[in-house]
Amino acid sequence: MYQASEASWNLRDTHMYDTLTRLLEAWGPASRAVVWAHNSHIGDASATAMGTEYKQINLGQLCRESMGDRAALIGLDTYTGTVAAASEWDGPMQVRQVLRARPDSYEHVAHASGLARAFVDLRTGVTGACAALRERLLQPMRERFIGVIYQPETELHSHYMHAVLPLQFDAWLWLDTTSAVRPLAAPAPARGTRDMPDTYPFGL
Repeated sequence: MYQASEASWNLRDTHMYDTLTRLLEAWGPASRAVVWAHNSHIGDASATAMGTEYKQINLGQLCRESMGDRAALIGLDTYTGTVAAASEWDGPMQVRQVLRARPDSYEHVAHASGLARAFVDLRTGVTGACAALRERLLQPMRERFIGVIYQPETELHSHYMHAVLPLQFDAWLWLDTTSAVRPLAAPAPARGTRDMPDTYPFGL
């Protein structure tokens, strides 16, 4: 993990993919899984600057390459609202205000539609209005990525990159305004146990 950023990222997402496939194998050929992760992990990296400029791969790309149509990559985006994120690595979680999306972004296009929420089918083979929308969204645009870290003061550099949305995702869930997730209450550790198990990233 302690390598250059591209190598570290690729190692991390390859590990995610390996873990997922081993779980599916363990549960048998009829097993299915739902993976909830940030767009930078779920969408196909080869349809974004992650892959084309930074040579990064991710979980979604690896699933699509190995599973084909058996994998559905679903993105989630917003125009503004709040998000639970830290301002720096190893920093505390904060509820932060999300800036309104840039005018040259997919998020702004969705906001301009006036829809408070939508689920957009981006797969090839859609017909009618969906096909026309997919064709329009094939134009590369900026997309905002907010993950563990959110730094609104450097948002353009830190969180936007060019992408081709219909090639990145099979479907797109749109919420014009979103609210930060709230962590579930964690049960107290059993008596006699340590607070933190001796596992990644501390059990080296």
